[in-house]
Amino acid sequence: MKKFVLTGIAVIGGFLTANAQCKPVSTLSENFDTWKDINKCWTAQAGKAMLYASDKRIVFYSMTNPGENMYLVTPEIKAGTYTLSLDLSDNGGETTLELFSVDNPSEVKTYVSITKPSKITGEKKVFTVSLKKDSHLGLKVLLNGVHQAVYMDNLSLQAKK
Repeated sequence: MKKFVLTGIAVIGGFLTANAQCKPVSTLSENFDTWKDINKCWTAQAGKAMLYASDKRIVFYSMTNPGENMYLVTPEIKAGTYTLSLDLSDNGGETTLELFSVDNPSEVKTYVSITKPSKITGEKKVFTVSLKKDSHLGLKVLLNGVHQAVYMDNLSLQAKK
């Protein structure tokens, strides 16, 4: 029992240490080419579906669970106004993207919508994002079909001048 408790404390301590090394940023430029898994400063919330890095992009995949709330959460971003651009495509069907301001990536109650859901059409998406305080940016993809997928690539967040 002691070994189990000590292992749990070591794992939690390692998790907190890893996240403590992720400092707030004022720019993001990610093409996901080197990702083998979700980066330690990012958070994936897939519910009963799948959200993973593969083929130099991020894949949101519904499996047999359409309608699942799936979020990719960025590292913490400094307060300010930004231009967010990203490439999104899907394998057909109804899919949408919605952006959230996120205080705590592990607490969905802290996710506050900052855009209306927009249809994914295969074209580059560009948004103006205003964050009143340092927070994470949550990208929520909604898939409405079985075995449906959305592919995300070339994410760029730049301070607006």
